[in-house]
Amino acid sequence: QVQLVESGGDLVPPGGSLRLSCAASESIFSIYIMGWYRQAPGKQRELVAASTSGGNTNYADSVKGRFTISRDNAKNTVYLQMNTLKPDDTAVYYCNAVTGGRTHWGQGTQVTVSS
Repeated sequence: QVQLVESGGDLVPPGGSLRLSCAASESIFSIYIMGWYRQAPGKQRELVAASTSGGNTNYADSVKGRFTISRDNAKNTVYLQMNTLKPDDTAVYYCNAVTGGRTHWGQGTQVTVSS
């Protein structure tokens, strides 16, 4: 199965920026969907952004215009650039990959937006 490792989470003030990274154990070129989800305490895990191998992207309405998902196939890594962060963005962010009918998850990285 695909192993995913997230990194880049941190404590940042409102209005700040972070870039999350998700390193995969195999080529992401052949992975149909790479995505980012987040889960805040007491809330359901929700889709933040997703990218398909065909180049399509999808974002939650709450992050459109602020977050960007991108792929670096040479590094087997997916990124989530997060700008203009808000306190409501505070959550554990999880990388996921969809391959051949299976969904794979990383362990998550904490993002805290606070003064």
